[in-house]
Formats: sequence, C-alpha cells, structure tokens
Amino acid sequence: MILGRERLDAAPVACAGLLVIGDPHVSSRRPGRRRDPDWPAPVLNKLEHCVALANARDLAPVLLGDLFERPVEPDESLKSRLIRILKGFRHRPLANVGNHDIRHTRLSDGDSLAMLAVSDVLDVVPESGPAALYAVKDRRLGFGATPFGQAIPTDVRGLIPQADAVLWLTHHDLAFGAGYPGAVPPEAICGCALAINGHVHKRHAPMQVGETRWFNPGNITRGSVDLIAHIPAVFVLGGDLSLTEERLPHVADVFDLTGRQVAADASPEAIGRIESAFVSLLQAETATDLARSDDGALIREEIEAKFVRDATPEPVQAAIRSLVEAAVARRGA
Repeated sequence: MILGRERLDAAPVACAGLLVIGDPHVSSRRPGRRRDPDWPAPVLNKLEHCVALANARDLAPVLLGDLFERPVEPDESLKSRLIRILKGFRHRPLANVGNHDIRHTRLSDGDSLAMLAVSDVLDVVPESGPAALYAVKDRRLGFGATPFGQAIPTDVRGLIPQADAVLWLTHHDLAFGAGYPGAVPPEAICGCALAINGHVHKRHAPMQVGETRWFNPGNITRGSVDLIAHIPAVFVLGGDLSLTEERLPHVADVFDLTGRQVAADASPEAIGRIESAFVSLLQAETATDLARSDDGALIREEIEAKFVRDATPEPVQAAIRSLVEAAVARRGA
C-alpha cells in the first residue's frame, strides 16, 4: 500500500531483525558498460537471495529507494517477475522512494513503484514522516522515511512515541567523507539513533553526527564502472541497532573497460591533466549552466574543444571521455 499511518496504527511487525537492501535499480535495459548476457537476471537473482535470507532468519525487508531504474518500466514481463519475487517475502517490504522511482517531484499513479504499492506487493512511503513500527525481540524500532527531494527532518522526537528507538530512511545526495559537488554532509537528527541513506551508490562506513549514526550501504546493483570495486551486500539490522554485512552472490568481472585505462607509458603530466579535467568537469556541473543538458552534450562540447586547444594525447582523451560518461550517469542517478 501507499502508506499514511497504517503501519503505525497497526500492531508492530514482530521479527528477528531487519534486512536493509540498497538501491536495486531493476530494469530491462542493461547498464552501458555491463556485459552480462542475460540482463536483468543478476539483479533479480540478488533479490531472490534476499527473500531466502530474510525468510530463513525472520527478517523484515527495508528498501532504501530506486527499486526501479526508470519511473515507468515498460517490460510487463519483468514487472511480473519482480512482483513474484517481492511476494515471496514473509514480511511485506517497506520501501522509500528514490529519484529513479518518480517522473515528477512526488510518487504518482503513473509510476511503476506506485503500481506495486497499490497492489499490496510492498508498502511505500510517499511523504516524509513516520512509517512503521517493528518489534525486534524486546525492543520496538520505529521507522520514518524521507523520499528523494523532500526535506530531511532535524527533529523527530515524539513522532513515534511507541518506539524505544527511532530510525530514519533517506535517499539524498549526502557527503560521507569525500563527497562530490552538490552533496551535503549528514546532519544530526534529534531523537534519531540511526539514519540509513540510499542514492549514494558506493558503501561508506558509518559516521556519528551528534546523536545520530549515519550509514550508507551502497547499491546491490553495480550499474556503472566506478563501482567496479564495490561488493554488493545487504545488512542485517538487529534490535540493538547493530549492522551485519551479508554479501550477495555476484560476478566480479562484469564491466567492459574499453577506453577506461590510460596507456601504460602515459606521463605523470598526462595523468595530471586527466584529474584536472575531471575536477573542472564536476565544478562546471554545479557552478555553471553546463548541466542544463540531461545527456551532458554541453559538457562534452566544452571538453572536446579543450582537447583541440591543448592538443591532448588520444589515450588521455579516451580516459576523460569515460569520466564524462560516469559523471553524467551520476547526475542522472
């Protein structure tokens, strides 16, 4: 269902813990540099593994957003397969809303995620606020959520009075350690013991901000080559708010790296130009109007013009073009 306060008004969901699942990005369209012959089997297999893990340990699943890669998934067969998988969970999943799940600023009936929600395959949180209550052994954990594009609360005291601890789900551009332009550092949320963020694709270690511990587990689907070292995993959340990693089955070598590597004899100066050009690119995305083009066309034009002006060597050009693609993909994510 699309939640109001239904889960809070009902009896707490009794379970042995929660299974935290990072953005799946289910799609019939294979990501550009993935070379899997049977896409989208890898992501569906991971979700099936999540079902088996959750049911074997009596865990309630929590999705951090971006269940879908596109707001409207056109492949009806894929949606049917996904529905069967999600219905396999013993406890109905709770899902936050990511930017890839919505065409507009809020979840609407035209979005594929909304269709799954009204079909009672999962529960979706469309507006920032309290969402669910879980009884984990002798503790009651209250969950709230803030969808992408909505303001993360600064104080949640009293919002879930039945809870022994309040936790919050977010899907935002947050800077965990070294962030990228546009990302903002996590802030303390009064009354919130643990906040778990989706959207940022790589895993980052938990960080304490005031009374709030922030964690970004990263995606379960590696959609871009910058995630080549990322290990897909889910996390078991205990009643004591401990987080235990459970790695998902995956194939390490799944990316076509053509054009990603600079020639072995590239000079330090050439490598420096790569880094400088990439930094300039990211700055341009946020400091000028070059980001007006969704496909990065304006940025590409500027970079190509710079190649001509500087007589940039071809291996360096290839590496920078790959970085451009990664940056454009990140902005779209």
